[in-house]
Amino acid sequence: MAICIKSPKSARAVANACAKNPYAPKIPCHRVIRSDGALGGYSGRGGIRQKLKLLRSEKVEI
Repeated sequence: MAICIKSPKSARAVANACAKNPYAPKIPCHRVIRSDGALGGYSGRGGIRQKLKLLRSEKVEI
């Protein structure tokens, strides 16, 4: 996301915003992955397992 908004040094700010998202999954922070390709965290109910389930339901290859 940081690269997409043309602010690559803002990765930490993007991660903090995702971590504080009270509207997950309606605001789809589960689609944000780490720059190394790892899933990272998920602030929504169910944590990382739910993130993985959501991505698979959207046909994202992991």
